[in-house]
Amino acid sequence: MNSQVELKTSRLYLRKYKIEDASLLHEKLGLDERMFKYSGWNPYISLESTIETIKMYTASNDGNYAWIVEDNGVVVGTIGAYDFDNETSEIEVGMSIFPEFWNRGYSSEALKAVFEFLTQNAGIKRIKAWCASENIASRRSLEKAGMRVLNIEKDGLEVGDRHYDKVSLCYDKE
Repeated sequence: MNSQVELKTSRLYLRKYKIEDASLLHEKLGLDERMFKYSGWNPYISLESTIETIKMYTASNDGNYAWIVEDNGVVVGTIGAYDFDNETSEIEVGMSIFPEFWNRGYSSEALKAVFEFLTQNAGIKRIKAWCASENIASRRSLEKAGMRVLNIEKDGLEVGDRHYDKVSLCYDKE
């Protein structure tokens, strides 16, 4: 599988990460608590960790995918697919859109492009995602992109000292 494929939609360009993205990603994703409030996962917490994350994404060609999401040359967020399971042909997706670009449909548009690529070109049969039940906007984006809820696990997410119900979703190749 080639994990360095670039994708386009009517508005968006999903491209490879570049080291030059490090400062922006650190600022927008690593320092803004809204961006990791419901996941606790933050590979952009320092400029050094951001650079290491970018190096990992650009070197990987092992069934993990990572894209920068742009609209007219402006970076609006990131999207990735990872943890491919060859036995079940499943992969997990996650994305982050910068807050100033929320509510513009970027998430669902980018997700649809990634779903199409993964199922039609990479031969993946099931795409999974999860979100905290309180993260209504993420759930809506995932469902708008074609995902369906598999289950809701009571207190399934622990982020710091908070517990959230974990909503698990999937998209199956038709």
